[in-house]
Amino acid sequence: MHVPPSMHESDTGKRIAVIGAGPAGLTVAGEMRRRGHAVTIFELLHVAGGVLMYGIPEFRLPKAIVQREIGALCEMGVNIEVNMVIGRTHTVQELLDGDYDAVFIGTGAGLPRFLGVPGESLNGVFSANEFLTRINLMKAYLFPEYDTPIKVGERVVTVGGGNVAMDSSRTALRLGARESVIVYRRSEAELPARGEEVHHAKEEGIQFQLLTNPIEFIGENGNLKAIRCIKMELGELDDSGRRRPVPIEGTEFEIEATTVVIAVGNGPHPLIPQTTPHLDLNRWGSIVADPETGLTSIRSVYAGGDIVTGAATVIEAMGAGKRAAQAMHAFLT
Repeated sequence: MHVPPSMHESDTGKRIAVIGAGPAGLTVAGEMRRRGHAVTIFELLHVAGGVLMYGIPEFRLPKAIVQREIGALCEMGVNIEVNMVIGRTHTVQELLDGDYDAVFIGTGAGLPRFLGVPGESLNGVFSANEFLTRINLMKAYLFPEYDTPIKVGERVVTVGGGNVAMDSSRTALRLGARESVIVYRRSEAELPARGEEVHHAKEEGIQFQLLTNPIEFIGENGNLKAIRCIKMELGELDDSGRRRPVPIEGTEFEIEATTVVIAVGNGPHPLIPQTTPHLDLNRWGSIVADPETGLTSIRSVYAGGDIVTGAATVIEAMGAGKRAAQAMHAFLT
């Protein structure tokens, strides 16, 4: 992404709006600016970087590296406007009706999923989004220097088996938890996290409570004190090609915990789909876009990254950004 300012081509007079300053949006911005187009990024949060800043822990990706790359984009002439809620401050159509010749939507999959079990509103029950955003972007790890307290207590339980669950459980240890436990409803063979992430978690002492599913969060005076779980067994294959977890009657038990982090996936951010007429969506609420070009159902509107594919990797989002930038440039010229 780091390109010296002298390396962009002469200005084309075309203006591009990029919605979302995450991996896909930043990639599009760099590629389009390098080709000579004027680029403005509109970012919802107060800091650019998207999941690179709020989702990936500092110990895996130092924030100074992300900001250095964003600084290089600014040196190239990319304009970044933060605290801009597209869908509220402006709509996609208003951007097109105004000064912009094309729009790229890269708003990600930032809508947390929950379990839908009793007690999820208790103090001490977090979505992984909230937990990691408070810690990464709001610097809860430097409390009280920064006024964002997260008191995790003695035992933190993370529900889920993906990379975000591994990040959350390892972060909990760094916040002072004595025990950090991952509860996952399938066996180790079905863990969706990458093998090295599971290996690092085990190295750090993360405990794995497998073939287990929460059925209730138990509280006292509004605060979490325990999780009621049930043992599972694997049945027939489901749509994902993995064996479906089935509860075993009569195997309920409790795990004492002061904090629970729910890391069972995210859905597409709904604000832009809800405020953009004629934008085609799939049954999960993700934007339908051509996989090779990123073109949506609206002429001159492109999309890429998790808002199209659902939660995936940073590399995949950046690849989508590169392909979309190539198509947008061809369209504009």
